[in-house]
Amino acid sequence: MHGGRVLSYGLLGLPLAFAALPVYVHVPHFYAETTGLSLAMLGAILLAARLLDAGIDPWLGWLADRVSRPRMVAIALLPFALGFVALLNPPGIAPALWLLASLALTYLGFSAASVAYQAWGTDVGTDSALRTRLTAAREGFGLLGVVLAAALPALLASDSSQGVARLVWVFLPLLLVAAAITFATHAAARPQPAAAQPLLPSLRRVFADQPFRRLLLVFVANGIAAALPATLFLFFVADILQQPQAGGPLLAVYFVAGALSLPLWVRLAAHFGRVAAWLGAMLLSILAFAGASLIGPGDLAGFAVICVASGLALGADLALPAAMAADLGERQGQAGACFGVWNFVAKLNLALAAGLSLPLLAMLGYQPGRGTGLAALSLAYALLPLAFKSLAGLLLWRWRHSLEIAS
Repeated sequence: MHGGRVLSYGLLGLPLAFAALPVYVHVPHFYAETTGLSLAMLGAILLAARLLDAGIDPWLGWLADRVSRPRMVAIALLPFALGFVALLNPPGIAPALWLLASLALTYLGFSAASVAYQAWGTDVGTDSALRTRLTAAREGFGLLGVVLAAALPALLASDSSQGVARLVWVFLPLLLVAAAITFATHAAARPQPAAAQPLLPSLRRVFADQPFRRLLLVFVANGIAAALPATLFLFFVADILQQPQAGGPLLAVYFVAGALSLPLWVRLAAHFGRVAAWLGAMLLSILAFAGASLIGPGDLAGFAVICVASGLALGADLALPAAMAADLGERQGQAGACFGVWNFVAKLNLALAAGLSLPLLAMLGYQPGRGTGLAALSLAYALLPLAFKSLAGLLLWRWRHSLEIAS
């Protein structure tokens, strides 16, 4: 498959990720600042919404094995767009209820579109090497979308919250253009026939695959390590670094580094295998988290270096494990079910990171902008992710031989 078709498949990842960054990173800070909701209330709402969202992913994956995947993506984009617009325009009354309802609508559309889109890639890809390229293209465009979403708020308005709200102006045209190109190029891809099994037997078949179970456990530990700093990034920049205006540019640096590293990780995976390449990325990430624990007020240059290092490692986290999961899903003949479980775990990581870390920080005395509980914030941002990333690396090393089957 020539590069243009690979890129046209990946393009839809741009608006999906463009919206995902505000949903997962900006929303806690945005609602705390604009609506006055407490951290404990925000944590409870985010945990409830994300658990509900994650819970439907296995069913969506099962569904994606039984319907037209392009059609499922197209239908899902409507509630996704409507929910996102509502999420960034909260009313003056009942902000907690509005947040919960708009998150539910956004998550429903995003989840259905993402699961079907990932499974669609197994229809387009015909071998492991091509699936790695397709995954890298999808995640590369996704990183570009994230960079845009990170950088634009400061350009759209001098007030950060108003800039976040105005992301809607850019999101809707991006979604229309990207969807039109992707559908025009790949809508005719033929899905792999799935076994005619009910939901529960289908899920049992997914978990009966030992390499997939092991890959999933590595993904859990690695995902928690990534979800904690993602949730706390803006709080860390504002209160530890004491440079709140640098949040957007630092996020852009992080994601640009991830995007630029994708071709490197694809080459390293082709030469050394995906397991070895992913292990190398985990080691780089561990060094970055260790450095973050030493950051203090004004250490902008040092933290920028950490953002570059962790961003480089991010490229491997995005491209390699998902490509391994795609191979295992294709081997089972039910890629949708595998990605339904995969996305369930990814969202569970994010739910736990927000739902547990924010109330825990509040209990330990951290209050945004007040200068209290900063040691707890530094621990949650840097040292806890370091521990989970180390666990992921140890598990991947222990199971490296059995996971080579997916490399």
